[in-house]
Amino acid sequence: MEFIPVLLGLAGLAMAVYVYTLVLKYPPGDGKAAEIAVEIQKGAMAFLRREYSILALFVVIVSAILFYAFETNHTAIAFLVGAIFSASAGWFGMYTATRANVRTTVAASEHGPSEALTVAFFGGSIMGLTVASAGLLGLGLLYFFWGTEHAEAIHGFGMGASLVALFSRVGGGIFTKSADVGADLVGKIEAGIPEDDPRNPGVIADNVGDNVGDIAGMGSDIFESYCGSMIATIAIASTMTAAELAFVGEGSTVANLSFLPLALSSVGLICSVMGIFLVKRMSDKSPEKALRYGTIGATLLFIVAAFIVIKSSGVSIDVWWCVVAGAVGGMVIGLVTEYYTGGKPVRDIAKSGETGPATVMISGLATGMESVVVPVLTLCVIIFTASSLVGLYGVGVAAVGMLATVGITMAIDAYGPVADNAGGIAEMAGMGEETRKITDGLDEVGNTTAAIGKGFAIGAAGLAALAIIAAFIQTVKGKHPEFALDIGNPIVLVGMFIGGIFPFLVSAITMRAVGAAAFDMIKEIRRQFREIPGLLEGTGKPDNERCVSIATTAALKRMILPGVLAIGAPPVIGFGLGPEALGGFLSGALVGCVMLALMMANAGGAWDNAKKYVEKGNFGGKGTDTHAAVVVGDTVGDPFKDTSGPAMNILINVMAIVSLVIAPLL
Repeated sequence: MEFIPVLLGLAGLAMAVYVYTLVLKYPPGDGKAAEIAVEIQKGAMAFLRREYSILALFVVIVSAILFYAFETNHTAIAFLVGAIFSASAGWFGMYTATRANVRTTVAASEHGPSEALTVAFFGGSIMGLTVASAGLLGLGLLYFFWGTEHAEAIHGFGMGASLVALFSRVGGGIFTKSADVGADLVGKIEAGIPEDDPRNPGVIADNVGDNVGDIAGMGSDIFESYCGSMIATIAIASTMTAAELAFVGEGSTVANLSFLPLALSSVGLICSVMGIFLVKRMSDKSPEKALRYGTIGATLLFIVAAFIVIKSSGVSIDVWWCVVAGAVGGMVIGLVTEYYTGGKPVRDIAKSGETGPATVMISGLATGMESVVVPVLTLCVIIFTASSLVGLYGVGVAAVGMLATVGITMAIDAYGPVADNAGGIAEMAGMGEETRKITDGLDEVGNTTAAIGKGFAIGAAGLAALAIIAAFIQTVKGKHPEFALDIGNPIVLVGMFIGGIFPFLVSAITMRAVGAAAFDMIKEIRRQFREIPGLLEGTGKPDNERCVSIATTAALKRMILPGVLAIGAPPVIGFGLGPEALGGFLSGALVGCVMLALMMANAGGAWDNAKKYVEKGNFGGKGTDTHAAVVVGDTVGDPFKDTSGPAMNILINVMAIVSLVIAPLL
């Protein structure tokens, strides 16, 4: 049975390649559209090459430390495998997305919305399938060769994946938002030209940023949460006592409980593939309906398949209820996110623009703060239900249940940037109102799916991190039976407060990074408008490469400090203050990261869609004071939702998995 995840992982990658060949069958266009697409492709791949060259240095350094720190080399090998698989998933997903964007534009122009939806969704599906399959294949291989005998070494895989995710998400987020903010403020507000106008030197960089931030970065983000949930569940199972095994069910053994998360993720991959082709089958419907049916359909199929897997494994049926809690909880978090970033709160923010940017900021922040309540309560219900049924193991299984259908979830999230790029290409190539109307419709749905994806990613990351922290506690208890996270212990409280600082510190660093990079971008765009003859009149040609270079340099320079802090903090706290302080540190960081991530992601998404609501002609439409006010809100919301907010997901998982890796040394 242990070879099944490996085979399914390979089959999933083969399916991703097959879908890629389907995308390539669609015409890539010619003339201006093809030229713009090539510029976006070259910029995105150049950024990723430079980012990965810096990342490789960190991977080598950390690998060397792990080789020397542990008696065996299993942890270091697993770390390298995790980093390579995560980076490969991000690279392939972005490579294919930058070829799907122009094909979506051409399909919209020549065939209409149904064909365009198919191409954009297939472009996103390759990322989803690659993330799910690479995670299953990598962990499946390590489990096949090492099993539970070296379960602690598999933690290194999660650490490698998390390291790549942090740099990819933070670096990509700084790139995309510095370009977006610069292009919007100078283009829309100062020059009064449309979004994605080819005269704007920042628009190519903005479109490149959609790929490096929202596809490669998001893919690595989801990859590490997906793998982290399985790793944590395996770790908890491998340390369970006879009494804990009996609590899970009479047929429970360390072996079958350790293999169960891999088995559940295997059937989750199959259900994701079925969901992807369900979306294709329903592409003649509205995009919202097709995507919703695919997501919900895949989740319902998974719940049924999970029942069969758990029943056949001989463990208690209570484990299945944990899976249900996680899967349903993920859908609830997604629906709540959809409401706050696409429902009445968005219209309220847009209306507040009638009285200026100050009220837009106030209403957006209030929306973001309120949006935290239901998702966090949902996580509380999942945790309480799962732990009541089968203890800490149940929390890990619930996280696996939420993330098992990541193939379809990631596909729908990655669809958004592909559609956004398609609209940008249509505008820059001057392909007409009808084409732009179709791509705008796809992009509008993509904004909502991206917001849902971010909400889901935050909830999943929080649950996965909690499972990893539970595994950390179990591991430390195995070495120090007296270990306990007692809130009455001053050192635990000290750790909690230090942990609570970190989300705010990293958010401040990433927000400042976007602000500083945007400052450089704005100066450059203004310079080009001022110095290049005929640029605003449409007779001059912008220096797009210069803007891409500015965003790249800023992102690569400023992504290093958050990464060093996240990796370095757990060893400093753990070896300096002890395991109790580290446990408190992780607890404080978990609460702070989840709350801040939800607030920033939802506030940013609401500001973004409020701007788009006004641009449709509501409350005066484009060119009015109301429009200028909501553009300011969107500008502040950009780093909220695409840089600092997503960084929180990875921050807590990185710190948790590093703590789990060093737990045997404490």
